[in-house]
Amino acid sequence: MAANFQDRGIMRRFSAVLHHRRAGFHSNAMAVWNVPPERSIEVGNTMAQSRWVTHCYERPTFPDWQYTHFTMIHATTDATCEDVAKDISEATGISVEGLGWPAAPGIWSDEQVEGWKQVTQAVHDEGGLIVLQMWHMGRLVHPDFLGGNPPVSASATTAPGHAHTFEGRKDYEQARAATVEDIARIVEDYRKAAENAKKAGFDGVQLHAANGYLIDQFLRDSTNLREDEYGGSAENRTRILREVLTALIDVWGKDRVGVRLSPNGETQGCDDSDPATTFGAAAKVVEELGVAFLELREPGPDGTFGSTDVPKQSPLIRKIYSGTLVLNSDYSAAEAVADIDAGRADAISWGRDFIANPDLPERFKLGADIAPNVDVPRSWYGKGPHGYIDYPKLTDEDQAAVG
Repeated sequence: MAANFQDRGIMRRFSAVLHHRRAGFHSNAMAVWNVPPERSIEVGNTMAQSRWVTHCYERPTFPDWQYTHFTMIHATTDATCEDVAKDISEATGISVEGLGWPAAPGIWSDEQVEGWKQVTQAVHDEGGLIVLQMWHMGRLVHPDFLGGNPPVSASATTAPGHAHTFEGRKDYEQARAATVEDIARIVEDYRKAAENAKKAGFDGVQLHAANGYLIDQFLRDSTNLREDEYGGSAENRTRILREVLTALIDVWGKDRVGVRLSPNGETQGCDDSDPATTFGAAAKVVEELGVAFLELREPGPDGTFGSTDVPKQSPLIRKIYSGTLVLNSDYSAAEAVADIDAGRADAISWGRDFIANPDLPERFKLGADIAPNVDVPRSWYGKGPHGYIDYPKLTDEDQAAVG
């Protein structure tokens, strides 16, 4: 009878409905979004994978109602409903294929461009410059972000360790090997993001090709097992690096494009049997394209965030790349000055120290103590201000005491 009603178009579907209050779900909310048609399936899958979403559907828009996607959320408290809606919003605003961190920012939509304009304007108002680092995680994206589908990588490999998802930490799962068509699409995704970065008011872009993420997965022979034009020789494995950088330069010009590499040692399961050959080839690509700056993350045997006995490749790369070379990882102010004075680098960058010390240059100048990051790694990956903007600057009394 039910099937007959459906065949005749009398009833659309039959389903069971949970008595949510008896089951302990005392709060509910209907959340709505305006999703571009080309992202309907992708976004719908992301919404539906949340354990708190009981049903999700798409509806046509009207002149006075432009929302396309509806999600019914059931939870134990109103606050949880709000958090779930916020998490879903943050996840659907990014490239789900390339970004698998809960609450991570993106630059794929017009709404995000408008949000970033506030950030870039604030930096410019203080006389600063701001460069967008562009990131595709590759096999480090969990299928939870992809509607259950596998992530994409250079080859069908699995990263060690755990991914952070909206439901907690989960083991990484095997990626699928990118097709040539996938690679072309990914290059265009980078191009579109670069265009959006320009609209948002950034002063340049940096390609994140380090730390075991997608481009690094193509560069290194432990994760790139391909036998086509994107695998095998070091020159082939750097092909996607060349193509993405070329796309960014098309948008920005070579003087506003940089790249980050991590040429020594294993990172997130990504390693290489001959780093000198691999990253020598990568440096050659960067030199030939005239990229404005090259940043190298090179931990040592006593690294505080990753360590390795693999020799640093910066001396070799310095001979190949003639542009601005930036070195990174566990530098003190004195070590930075020494490497610049010796010609080993043109600049030194800091990440973690800047989080915990918003006045880091002033502390270097005064010789003041460098505050440590606290409550890590949890404070690095939260959604609020804790661990990002709540570290204090030196007070006048502190500065006087140091001086």
